[in-house]
Order: sequence, then C-alpha cells, then structure tokens
Amino acid sequence: MFKFNPKHKFNNKKMETPDGTFDSKGEWERWLFLKEAIKNGQISDLLRQVKYILIPTQYRTEIVHLKTKDKEVQRVAEREITYTADFVYEKGGETVGEDVKGFPNDRWPLKKAMMLYFHGVAIREVKKPTEPV
Repeated sequence: MFKFNPKHKFNNKKMETPDGTFDSKGEWERWLFLKEAIKNGQISDLLRQVKYILIPTQYRTEIVHLKTKDKEVQRVAEREITYTADFVYEKGGETVGEDVKGFPNDRWPLKKAMMLYFHGVAIREVKKPTEPV
C-alpha cells in the first residue's frame, strides 16, 4: 500500500512503500532501479539515507559563577554540519553516493565538495531515476 503525505520541501510528496519512506517519488523510483542494479551485479552494499558529519560540533568553555565556586562548562558554539546521501553503494571497489535532485539548493555544491574532500566519497547528482550507475 502506498501513502502520500501532503506538503514537503520543494512541494514533493513523501511516499510510504513496503521498502520504507522516501522523500519523493523520484527517490523511490531510483531505489527500485538500484535494487535491479544489485541483482545484475553492477553494484553492491546499497544503503539509504547515510548521514555523514562534515564539520563536527564545536564547543566553547565558559566559566559559570556558582554560590561557592566557579565552574568550567562546555557549551555548544556551533552545531555539526552534516550531509545525508540518498543512496550509497559500492561499484568497482569505490564508494559512490547519490543524491536525487529536482532543485539543487545553494549549499549543494559546497556539501558535495566537502564530501569528496573529507570522506573521499564522490556524490552523483541524479535527475532521472533510470540514469545508469
């Protein structure tokens, strides 16, 4: 049974399928295509929604003045910056990440570059669900 939920980022609709919940119909169709690629031996180790930390949380030390003493405490200065790949798989001994994009945002080029630099994972931008792997 498929269920559509209203109002989502970029006006796409979340899809609930037997394989799980997908952010868009295109992402779900890509999942089906990649599952076929596994059966054909083109790729292996397919994962969905893999989260990578690009820049870890940064803390600052502050002195808190209590009644009887001063105490050092760690406070969050900046939250971590992450990237979640729609799909990650192995192809020819290399880790490949994919992002199904309808409308790339302004952060996309930076996060794509950071993924390659920090994690050694090249992220492919997929516009059509049937693009070759």
